[in-house]
Amino acid sequence: MHITSVATKAYPDQQFGTSGLRKRTQVFMQHYYIHNVIQSIFDSLKGFEGKTLIIGGDGRYLNSEAIQIAIKIAVANGFGTIIVGRNGWMSTPALSHLINKYEAFGGIIFTASHNPGGKDGDFGIKYDDSNGAPAPLSLTSKISERTKGIDRFWWADIPDLDLSVINEYTFDQAVVKVINPVTDYAEYMAEIFDFEAIQKLFASGFTMTFDALNGITGPYAKYIFEEQLGAAQGTVVHGKPLPDFGGCHPDPNLVYAKDLVDSMFKPETKDFAAASDGDGDRHMILAPNLFINPADSLAILTEYLELIPFYKGKMYGVARSMPTAPVVDDVAVSKKIPLYVTPTGWKFFANLLASKKVAVCGEESFGAGSFHVMEKDGIWAILAWLNIIAKTHKKPQELTYELWTQYGRTYRLRHDYEGVDSGAAQEMFKALASKLPNLTGTKMGQLQIKEAKVFTYTDPITHEKASNQGIIVTFSGNASVVFRISGTGTVGATVRMYFAKKEKELDAVPAEVLAPLILTANTLLQTKKYLGLDAPTSIT
Repeated sequence: MHITSVATKAYPDQQFGTSGLRKRTQVFMQHYYIHNVIQSIFDSLKGFEGKTLIIGGDGRYLNSEAIQIAIKIAVANGFGTIIVGRNGWMSTPALSHLINKYEAFGGIIFTASHNPGGKDGDFGIKYDDSNGAPAPLSLTSKISERTKGIDRFWWADIPDLDLSVINEYTFDQAVVKVINPVTDYAEYMAEIFDFEAIQKLFASGFTMTFDALNGITGPYAKYIFEEQLGAAQGTVVHGKPLPDFGGCHPDPNLVYAKDLVDSMFKPETKDFAAASDGDGDRHMILAPNLFINPADSLAILTEYLELIPFYKGKMYGVARSMPTAPVVDDVAVSKKIPLYVTPTGWKFFANLLASKKVAVCGEESFGAGSFHVMEKDGIWAILAWLNIIAKTHKKPQELTYELWTQYGRTYRLRHDYEGVDSGAAQEMFKALASKLPNLTGTKMGQLQIKEAKVFTYTDPITHEKASNQGIIVTFSGNASVVFRISGTGTVGATVRMYFAKKEKELDAVPAEVLAPLILTANTLLQTKKYLGLDAPTSIT
């Protein structure tokens, strides 16, 4: 094996965000673009020589090529063992699990999560630390800085490997192992959940549909739900990972999983439905004639988590992201457990999970998880729902209505303005921020503003501060709106507005309940003036 130093030139646009680096696929196809990012990650780390690295991806276009590049650069940089998923496939939560199982130094996953795939879609790279959590701000900042000055990468002159079969390859002091990450992950889930109770649930005639949206969770779902738990063959649909997700948009929400949603609003339907995204870290839950929104789902998981064997006596606390409707807050008060509110971005949950400050956490963008891995985990969340249904002997819609009856129903919606001009979006937010000191006590239409502020977060473990994480405006009458610019898109900017209002009425129409709040929010932010749009591009 021959190792060489290859000269390269830096790219100016390799800034890591809350979810690593995401760009259009064709950006990553530029000469040495991927090489630069991977070497910049390794240049920002210390002490990994001879250690283990986990590598995987969600199967999207360019996944195979990127993994071969990563293997060669990892070997050249001195990693002792490189563990790769068969076919190069691995879900994000499975990567996190494997980092801990094999006591790895860290892991690289090639994914753009819920973003569309294909040659004309999106691609991404993310690094997870030795605890299986997304790289912290201090490390992602260091990686971003290194990409600006990189002028060489290390390269091992080894052949491309056959990743379609379980095997081991030895190159001098380095070993590359191709494993089946599905079985590893499934074994871990069997340790967490009461599989016998869930098997009895399916044996009783309980029916389910799981839509993998042609993302990475298809193989995991077929093995766990159909083969291990006894769900009917065909329970898993769109179960084969495809480079372009079969033309699907791999985001499990009401817009992009419309076929699944429509199937649950028919006279004859399944007892339960769920979907996951491209890399397996998100999920959506549906009952007959009912979409169970992520805020309600998090509250129900919190209410019943200790029915799951792994969590008995371990309900340390709960955390939600700041834009997530405050449903779980009432549950935390009722259960007398701590509540933490963090910025958007799973890495802000990581320290809370690792230090056992919380047992469960979630975000409105269809993510939930626990300390079992340091990433959000779609299959875990769906198994948690199944375990709770099996233990309570209640239908998912019963669990939801019981939550609303006890605490009131919080109606929520999210409006997205996607692909807008970044400069205009920043100017719009700057204008709103300048008004905040004078908004408290102001009446706008039917609503009176109680508080208006920019959200800043101080990590209770590391004391790192994250500033300017969005704007929160709360109103009298249990209503609120959150404004923020998302960091997960690859073209322009995405402006998001999150609306929430608690009511005693359980069966109202969300858009009608929230109409005054939506009108007020658009007046405050002046979306028409700055973005030139009369309506959002997406409502979920």
